[in-house]
Amino acid sequence: MKSGVTIGELARQLQCEPATIRYYEQEGLLPAPARSSGNYRLYGAVHQERLAFIRRCRSLDMTLEEIRTLLRLHDTPAGNCAPVSSVLDEHIRHVAGRINELRALQRQLTQLRDSCAHETRDSCGILWALAHDNEAGTKAMRAGVHTHRRGR
Repeated sequence: MKSGVTIGELARQLQCEPATIRYYEQEGLLPAPARSSGNYRLYGAVHQERLAFIRRCRSLDMTLEEIRTLLRLHDTPAGNCAPVSSVLDEHIRHVAGRINELRALQRQLTQLRDSCAHETRDSCGILWALAHDNEAGTKAMRAGVHTHRRGR
């Protein structure tokens, strides 16, 4: 009687790649599985639950170190939730910073997009600004000014 599932079956159940499971094992996030008589890895319910936990954390864009900390806290349930909240608070701050960076990127891309007046490609403000990583190109991009290619 089989006491677990193979890595392929576990990967199918949790919709991930076997290489991902092996990586989490190497990183110490998953305990080493038992081995069959044919030396196949056999994963049990503990592995499935832990891998599901890890995948939920990854879907929230948590780092392996954050996941490692949360797993350690999960494995030692005594105590209050303050350390868990602290991990999440730090992650929330990180996400807020990334949102600000993405908004700045969106503004920059919008300004770049606005630098083109739909003329011919040889006078395209977007291509000109991208080709001229200099103060003039940056100013033109920020101002939304359509700049023509020099020499025409």
